[in-house]
Amino acid sequence: MSGIKVLVVDDSVVVRKIVTDALNADPNLEVVGTAPNGKLALMKWKQLKPDAITMDIEMPEMNGIEAVRELRKMGCKDPIIMFSTLTQRGATATLEALSAGATDYVTKPANQGSVQQSIQSVREQLVPIILGLLPSKVRAMGAVSSSLSPEARANISSVPSMFAGPLKLHDRTGMPDKPIRIVILGSSTGGPEALTKVISGLSRPMPVPMVITQHMPPVFTTQLAARLDKLTSATVQEASEGMMLAPGHIYLAPGNFHMTFAGNAGAPRVKLTQTQPVNFCRPSVDVMFESAVNLYGGDMLAVVLTGMGQDGKNGCGKVLEAGGRTLVQDEQTSVVWGMPGAVANAGFADEIRPLDEISTQIQRHVQTYAPEARR
Repeated sequence: MSGIKVLVVDDSVVVRKIVTDALNADPNLEVVGTAPNGKLALMKWKQLKPDAITMDIEMPEMNGIEAVRELRKMGCKDPIIMFSTLTQRGATATLEALSAGATDYVTKPANQGSVQQSIQSVREQLVPIILGLLPSKVRAMGAVSSSLSPEARANISSVPSMFAGPLKLHDRTGMPDKPIRIVILGSSTGGPEALTKVISGLSRPMPVPMVITQHMPPVFTTQLAARLDKLTSATVQEASEGMMLAPGHIYLAPGNFHMTFAGNAGAPRVKLTQTQPVNFCRPSVDVMFESAVNLYGGDMLAVVLTGMGQDGKNGCGKVLEAGGRTLVQDEQTSVVWGMPGAVANAGFADEIRPLDEISTQIQRHVQTYAPEARR
């Protein structure tokens, strides 16, 4: 079977060359064309019918955000991965691109180090994302390059097979109906748009706090929190050291910090750490979930949305051991069914729901099991 076909779009000749060389070095991928701007990218997409597209943001004639919107209008369902800079301006543009229909993003090659270092950096970021977003094609090819980093190979291999057979939900028979004092949520690839739908779907502030770990770098998490805050009557903010968790508030873990908790269930506060990454991630969903269990016992609802990798699987196991509840997004509505699929395949999911039902289910659980509802 032929490799996965990729269209590379960037106005820089140098970057197009770096990205092309990085992708063509992988036996599973083939760059079938390049374009220097969004306008030509639309034409190339029609002509070449690629499986995936990499897209710069700032380009002449038609920028990357406009191109993403047009491609989606034209019926393009291919993964579109944006190249972004780790700046406030880059974060703003990237979040806008994701809102327009982009699938994911990677860091744009910087003018640092050798060309070979740039190629390797792009390859380590981009190859696992493309392969992870196209699991059926990867399985059909039956091989993944062994020269990728352990992190990259783990991300690719974590995507569960849709042909693995029927999933068995966790059996709650005999488990106590514990109260819900906090909602804990983890997401990654596809998460910003999934979070947009979940947060905007909450009809009112909840009588318990919600904490979120989304795999994102610094600056990006700050801007994501600000965007989410505009969608709901609840208060959404990026968490900071020592911040007290309050009902009706939603807290997002800051990039490059694990979010953990201190104090007690009656007066919980945020404790940020920069200990080693877990599941190659910082912030890590597992770290946050396990810390919540340590503070609250099983008095919680854990939610896992779309994302690559397995972060959140072990944490959900801990939540169930403590008597808590788990809810995961289904495969059909996930951009990547890595994280929620890992939870489901481990038998750690009480419920598997499509994205448009997640908000309703969160509210139903909280309204039923929040301490004030049980008085």
